[in-house]
Amino acid sequence: MGFGVSGSTAIIFLGVLIATGTLYTATSNATENVLEARDANSERALERMNTDISITNATYDTGTSNLTVNVTNTGAETLSVDETTLLVDNAHVTVPDANSSVEGDTTTDLWYAGQNLSIVVGVSSEPPRVKVVTGTGVAATEVVS
Repeated sequence: MGFGVSGSTAIIFLGVLIATGTLYTATSNATENVLEARDANSERALERMNTDISITNATYDTGTSNLTVNVTNTGAETLSVDETTLLVDNAHVTVPDANSSVEGDTTTDLWYAGQNLSIVVGVSSEPPRVKVVTGTGVAATEVVS
């Protein structure tokens, strides 16, 4: 056996070592990303399971052209007022753009379990129904009276 055989064996061994290292790194990163995505998905699913809302009432005042929607957080999850959306007659109204308050406090963004969110928005005519959607995607619909 000359130097050619020993040299080529060393080069092949070095190539296999580099390829294995690269393969391990790529596989490790991909596995870690998949596990993180599964954990995030499980966390979002748990938040959705712990979220529930109910619309107490939705009333339209013809004198002021204001629609008032009162919503109660009946779930265990603390919700964000900024992430809550109101659909009025198929029109999207973000709750921070409307006149909203949680238990009378207009400055808070946190909507704890058992608390009431009041949303007042000006509309041109009485809508047939309203829908409130939370940041986790849980929704409630009510007929306007």
